[in-house]
Amino acid sequence: MKNLGHIGPVTWIKGGAYGALLGLLYFSALEWLVIKDWGREDFNYAFIIPFVLVYLIWEKREALASSPSTPSWAGLIPFGLGLGLFWLGELAGEFFTLYISFWLVVVGLCWLEWGWKKIRTLWFTFLMFLTMFPPPNFIYTKISFYLKLISSKLGVDMIRLYGMAAYREGNVIDLGFTQLQVVDACSGLRYLIPLIVLALLLSYFFKAALWKRVIVVVSAIPLSVFTNSLRIALTGILYQTLGPAVAEGFFHGFSGWFIFMFSLAALLLEMWLLGRIGKEKAGSDANPGFGPLPEHRQGTPRVTGRPFLRPQFMVAVILLGSSLVLAQGVEFREEIPISRPLGGFPSHIGEWRGDKQTMDTLFIDALDLSDYVILDYRNPAGEAVNLYVAYYESQRKGESIHSPATCLPGGGWEFKQAGKVLIPNVVPGEVSMPVNRAYLQKRDVRQLVYYWFPQRGRVLTNAYELKLYTFWDALTKQRTDGSLVRVITPVYPLEDFDRAEDRLRTFLREAVPVLREYLPGATLKPIVTASDTP
Repeated sequence: MKNLGHIGPVTWIKGGAYGALLGLLYFSALEWLVIKDWGREDFNYAFIIPFVLVYLIWEKREALASSPSTPSWAGLIPFGLGLGLFWLGELAGEFFTLYISFWLVVVGLCWLEWGWKKIRTLWFTFLMFLTMFPPPNFIYTKISFYLKLISSKLGVDMIRLYGMAAYREGNVIDLGFTQLQVVDACSGLRYLIPLIVLALLLSYFFKAALWKRVIVVVSAIPLSVFTNSLRIALTGILYQTLGPAVAEGFFHGFSGWFIFMFSLAALLLEMWLLGRIGKEKAGSDANPGFGPLPEHRQGTPRVTGRPFLRPQFMVAVILLGSSLVLAQGVEFREEIPISRPLGGFPSHIGEWRGDKQTMDTLFIDALDLSDYVILDYRNPAGEAVNLYVAYYESQRKGESIHSPATCLPGGGWEFKQAGKVLIPNVVPGEVSMPVNRAYLQKRDVRQLVYYWFPQRGRVLTNAYELKLYTFWDALTKQRTDGSLVRVITPVYPLEDFDRAEDRLRTFLREAVPVLREYLPGATLKPIVTASDTP
């Protein structure tokens, strides 16, 4: 390629050495990235990102050729940080940490070899490099849930605007003649991330002021939610005529493609309108750092000596090689403790008698759980308590516990007076147990729910604590198993919440000691802070 002919055999040899060491060091993480993460429908857009990166480098070939390579020890900062994250990710089995480690190491190597000037030239390429990596699962799940609720609400408003009757409870849309469930495939996030990536690329080539390009990127978020709501509304409107076929198969896939192309057209229209607002000053660089450099800034290529055994190269190879050798001898083997199958959990506990329930395979697969039990208990007075326990052998490889705080509102339940409380005397002689408490209401139906997370000898109530201790225990105990326990009781007519709360606490004093026999390490050693109050 023009202006890249100066690349000599030394550069190719060094690049091959770096590539081989990185490929071997990060093989398991990259294999998981390509096969597992990119194989998910939400992230299969990432397959084209490597080709985009190659094009972006080629597009900057003139600027790269005209700028001398000035090796810099400053590259050791991202390089060293990346190697540190490699060991954290390798020992904890956390893939996202390994992905960021890989990115930092690549940036550090380029900085060591080329210097800051060329790194600055390729800053957008390195930014696009990050789009290959899916976000952490617990963040993805939370964002997906809220986008799904927004899409459902806007979709119902559009259906009503069309003149059809529609009622929404969470993510369930009742059209009278049928009900539509806004599942994860319609969450909006499936189109949000690719649309943001597309907006980044469009803004990169958009010859306009910085504020205009920022608007293009930011607008991808509401645009994605709006177009997904439009897709939901069209599904509801056409369902009456075309039936279930409009929500599945070819029509469902085609509508997704059509909506994405509609979003692209909207972005292009937005860029056209922004381009007509104001005019850039003649001779000014309205696009600093974006696109190919103007000819007057491209100078004459300078040829510098390129000794093979530069100290930066030697240090990088030694550190990468040492990490590779050590990584072969430090194999993380997660210890999965023996647990009793939850299917054997008794249906009779004290005065309570229960009937076991089952979930559809669709929900079991979506929750990624290892085992579960659902029981509807009743006491002699006929008062009901529902018990749900989900057990996860591992929370390393993308699996994560789905909190009721994100799942229940999807069914139309409104959380009221939610917060953490301490339940005393759950097990005699042990500390009080913290739980999350929430009052739920859907129209005239009221419920009281307690839920908590037994995690390897701890009782946690916060999702961020959950991730923190999972990471720490993976490093120190080689364990990431954990559970979710949720109990719900209805608040009957003419009954106050205090009576319902007494019922739940009475049930817990019967059920928790039995539950500890089924969940590994489910002892009452809660994380208690000064703000905890009974």
